Amino acid sequence: MKSRKHLLQPILDSYRESGGINHVDRSNLPSKKIVFSLCDDLLHLLFPGFFSDDAVSSQELPGAAQEIIDQIATQLESAIAVSLRIREEEKSEQQLREEAVAITGRLFAGIPAVRALLKTDVEAAYAGDPAARSLEEIVLAYPGLEAVAIQRVAHLLYKEEVPLLPRMMTEWAHSRTGIDIHPGAEIGSHFFIDHGTGVVIGETCVIGARVKLYHGVTLGARSFQKDEQGVIIKGLRRHPRVEDDVTIYPNGIILGGDTTIGARSTIGANVFLMKSIPPDTLLVRGEQIQSRLDKKSGQKKETVTVQISQDEIDFII
Repeated sequence: MKSRKHLLQPILDSYRESGGINHVDRSNLPSKKIVFSLCDDLLHLLFPGFFSDDAVSSQELPGAAQEIIDQIATQLESAIAVSLRIREEEKSEQQLREEAVAITGRLFAGIPAVRALLKTDVEAAYAGDPAARSLEEIVLAYPGLEAVAIQRVAHLLYKEEVPLLPRMMTEWAHSRTGIDIHPGAEIGSHFFIDHGTGVVIGETCVIGARVKLYHGVTLGARSFQKDEQGVIIKGLRRHPRVEDDVTIYPNGIILGGDTTIGARSTIGANVFLMKSIPPDTLLVRGEQIQSRLDKKSGQKKETVTVQISQDEIDFII
């Protein structure tokens, strides 16, 4: 076989010259393979009987649940300990392990609340999609539910300030579903992403209850503040707030940390918005902004309609 030693030296030289993308002579990082397996196991725990090859009876459920808990805990404790090393290099392996065990315990304590939220998400999907024929169809076939399920668990780790791991989890869901939800996003109950492909939800986004998004929606950042050296300042609020009972149709783009979508509003398809709108607003690109007051009150609605031209859209939107 022909020697390939001549291929080695240029690559070794690149390791020295481009050191920012090396991770050598340092502690190991979370394994993507293990994290992806962990996410798969979490779906089994969150939706018992849905992702198993064999049927699970109520009599078998305690044993099956304990088995998956043990499996997840083993993987999670190791992955958290490795992740914590990124920010806590001064701690011993024993200290990191003890912290990882404590965080894992708190995560499992939060699983019942996550499942209660996911139940509302399933109900919202069934109520909001006339094509849905059963709750089982939603759990097994709706990518939005899968992405939200993983994000809700990853959010628990995000609040614990675990590095790397929460983002790896949501990126696993992103790669499978085309839905990109940062683990830092705060999402209320009865959340439904219809179709879902191309949805992006940023880290500091806050979403209320009974919100419905369609494919291509972006809840993103408008701009990034920089320090005196021109470096982006981390940790600031930069994504929108979406209040209760809002619907955003396909390809709606809502940007900015100061932007709030008022409760019960509807954002039409292809709207590009960088300004807050009040509650009960219907916003349709290039056509009208309509404030629907006293919605669902049973009283006669007082409606204010403002016509806007395409030239004016960039000022308002």
